[in-house]
Amino acid sequence: MVDLHSLKDGLIVTAFWETKPGEADAVAAIVREYLPQAQREPWVHAFQIHRSIAEPDKFFFYEVFHDEAGFASHQETPHFKALIVGQALPKLAKRERTQHRFILSGD
Repeated sequence: MVDLHSLKDGLIVTAFWETKPGEADAVAAIVREYLPQAQREPWVHAFQIHRSIAEPDKFFFYEVFHDEAGFASHQETPHFKALIVGQALPKLAKRERTQHRFILSGD
């Protein structure tokens, strides 16, 4: 396994989703199908999806890619296009994504 903090060009993407009323369980089913496919992508070093305990209509994604090109490739995969763009996004009331870099010692 890669030491994530050694990825000088690593790109971290976080996403917060809030579903439309009545869509949370459907979105959970979609991301359960999607998650193992995303985790197997060669440019992915970490990929986790979390569902809020207190507010089950809210989801949090934490993704670590080798670099920006890996993130771009991720968005072109058939499973991203079919499951996320085609099925999940229409069920969302809100979607926020941010990109980050690790702070490395010596920087």
